[in-house]
Amino acid sequence: MPIFSYHLANVPFLMGLKLFLCPSYLRSIDGIIHYERMTVMTLGSSIISPRRMLFRQIAFFAQWENESSLDYFLTNHNFGKILAKSWHTRLELVRQWGSLSGLKTSNLEMNNEKLATDSVVVAVTIARMKFFQIPRFIHWGKPVEKLVRDHPGKIFALASIRLPNTVSTFTIWKSVKEMTDMVNGLSNIPQPKRHIDAMKERERKDFHFEFVTLRFKPLSEVGKWMGNEVIFSNRHLI
Repeated sequence: MPIFSYHLANVPFLMGLKLFLCPSYLRSIDGIIHYERMTVMTLGSSIISPRRMLFRQIAFFAQWENESSLDYFLTNHNFGKILAKSWHTRLELVRQWGSLSGLKTSNLEMNNEKLATDSVVVAVTIARMKFFQIPRFIHWGKPVEKLVRDHPGKIFALASIRLPNTVSTFTIWKSVKEMTDMVNGLSNIPQPKRHIDAMKERERKDFHFEFVTLRFKPLSEVGKWMGNEVIFSNRHLI
């Protein structure tokens, strides 16, 4: 069965440079269907802040033919061995909005009903930006970043980027209800409609030429990230 994985890792500077300047380095991965390699960003930070882009922290998101392919990659591929020393979660896709070139999801049996409203949920967004829309995107996106960063219903959240124009978010929520309330502007927090207002602006004039939102059921969690034993409790992985 195809699965997805999301990895966070600290890497040496030269390794990070190689990943972004020489993407062919990753083409030798057996069993991989699609991947996105990105530099981690701190949600809500200033555009000119050194925390905006953390060049030695990478996010790696991938779709695999099966779990055995992922296991082989982590054990035998040079880059996989680096990722194996850090943190990742394995994911089952349950819902998708939009599309992204390279993802092969049309034959997957997605079932959002696998997640009860009180279940932990993982969300990944990936966007290919229109260059001339980037200033608009930043204007409308920064308030949403702060909304997600400070939301009491989120367990973990970060953004990532691959220059020049791919941006992404990765969030883990305490429950489906907490996430959907945030999306729909129903959370009991200050300025709850920041996300829905940005979506209305996107509908008026799109920021992207490709955009996808993916909702996942988390299957497992392995390793540590930034000193934390786990990001979300394994008691939620059922």
